[in-house]
Amino acid sequence: MKRYISRLLALVLTCAICLMGCGGGSILTGNYQQDALTTVNSLRTAIELPDDSPEKAASQAQSREIINEFVSRYRRNKATENLTSFTTMRTALNSLAGHYSSYGNRPLPKKLKDRVEIEFKQVEAALKRGA
Repeated sequence: MKRYISRLLALVLTCAICLMGCGGGSILTGNYQQDALTTVNSLRTAIELPDDSPEKAASQAQSREIINEFVSRYRRNKATENLTSFTTMRTALNSLAGHYSSYGNRPLPKKLKDRVEIEFKQVEAALKRGA
């Protein structure tokens, strides 16, 4: 009996440690406007890095993480799904995510960079208007 209790306790402690480790540090706060601006600024920084920069691979990985976190948090949110800023942001994020998943080791084409930058400016303008 004592052996089973000690195994059960070990299992419970292992599960608790695993669950504590899974609660990683999210950069998003839950405030849509602040999260959208944080996402735009983070992605803009990643896009502007030179192609030969040693931080480029880490920056792309972080960009994928930010994109996934932002989209998963706000795509089913009724308060944000019809906002102009969200639909424009989703378009930009889909473009970047598509490039990263298909051509992850290649630099972003200038045409894509320019289009994403225009969309980011539209998102910022829409956020200022509250849309």
